Amino acid sequence: MATATTRPWDELAEMLAAEADATALESYLDGLTDGDVVLAVSRLDAEARAHLLATLDPDEAADLVELLPETQVVEALEDLPPNEAARIVEELPSNEQADLLGDLHEPEAEAILAEMKPGPAQRLRRLAAYPDDVAGGLMITERLAYRPSRTVAAVVSDLRLHAEEYQDYDIQYIYVLTRVGRLLGVLRMRDLLLAPESQRVRDLMRRDTETVPDDMSLEELRRLFERHPYYGVPVVDAQQRLLGIVQRADVEEAVTERTERDFQRVQGVISGEELRSMPLLLRSRRRLAWLAVNVVLNILAATVIAFHEDTLTAVIALAVFLPIISDMSGCSGNQAVAVTLRELSLGVVAPTEARRVWRKELGVGVINGIVLGLLVALAAWAWKGNPWLGLVVGTAMAVNTLVAVSLGGTLPLILRRVGVDPALAAGPLLTTVTDMAGFLLVLSLASSLLPRLVS
Repeated sequence: MATATTRPWDELAEMLAAEADATALESYLDGLTDGDVVLAVSRLDAEARAHLLATLDPDEAADLVELLPETQVVEALEDLPPNEAARIVEELPSNEQADLLGDLHEPEAEAILAEMKPGPAQRLRRLAAYPDDVAGGLMITERLAYRPSRTVAAVVSDLRLHAEEYQDYDIQYIYVLTRVGRLLGVLRMRDLLLAPESQRVRDLMRRDTETVPDDMSLEELRRLFERHPYYGVPVVDAQQRLLGIVQRADVEEAVTERTERDFQRVQGVISGEELRSMPLLLRSRRRLAWLAVNVVLNILAATVIAFHEDTLTAVIALAVFLPIISDMSGCSGNQAVAVTLRELSLGVVAPTEARRVWRKELGVGVINGIVLGLLVALAAWAWKGNPWLGLVVGTAMAVNTLVAVSLGGTLPLILRRVGVDPALAAGPLLTTVTDMAGFLLVLSLASSLLPRLVS
């Protein structure tokens, strides 16, 4: 166990360098909290992480993989020989297997699948073909299923016989299937254990089982679990054959991950998850893809200032208020963007409702615009003693706030309707338009009132 003065990643690196065996490494990791394990392994370089996973027993390596960020796991698996990576992947739940295989480059994924048994490999290929945000992509395929003619005694005997195989399953229900795999009903484990041994499964099962199609969206799943206290729901195909189980916890995790991805896109991290353990040039290239576009957009906004250079030179005080108006309008617009993105994720607004959303934002824009405009106007008047300066900057602030919330509320809907990711594109467009509008309002008003501003 790491001492208070020892950094766990240093000890772990030293153990790996000394070729510590699996028992020693497992014992050391067991002495750390999950948080310290993640911290220690994340601080290792990619080669050391791959060496650690290769040294641990496959089941222990799989437990470690479930704690680590997926980006680091993918990197480590690609550095491992396919046969060793396959041994680890086989120990993971089916939904996590599919997620990892989907994130690997195709040659590496196929090499790992080639090392697995044909049956599991084929099932994993089918799982990996589903999008991440539908029931098929979120479900686990591990489940207990029996024919309706089986007796309680036979089912209990099978559970005991295969206890080691089933111990990692999340078992709440037993599923009753026809010979071709169609779902007939579910049986609670409690009902099974309390029933007479001679009773048939068909007599105990519940037939009114709610199911979901394999293409049900993440948003529909989230609403389903909000309405009902289900632990999990069976996933079926068009012929009502049981494909797997989608669990409440996995849906909640997927919703959280989607929210985090949207936030990253809004902030300009647009090429997937970024960790500082990733290669420097890769991180730089991903960030520049967004920053370079923003440079061009900001140059467009700056041209408005260039066209009014004479006015700005005559009333240099305007330069103090330009960034204030730009920043405050941007903040107001981003608030509206955030609300619209949230409503889109919750499914309470449709991309076709831009006009309705705009009407809702108008009221907020008018009230907030007047308040912010008055505050800025009073500050300008108090500073320079010129009420006309206050009128110019206050009016510009009020009008630009109205523009910002109108655009921020409706732009994500318009982008979604034309097939563009609103979390990615709304921010840069909003910033550019509000900057240009703010600069144009201030400098145009100032130009028209220039004699009163310089007197």
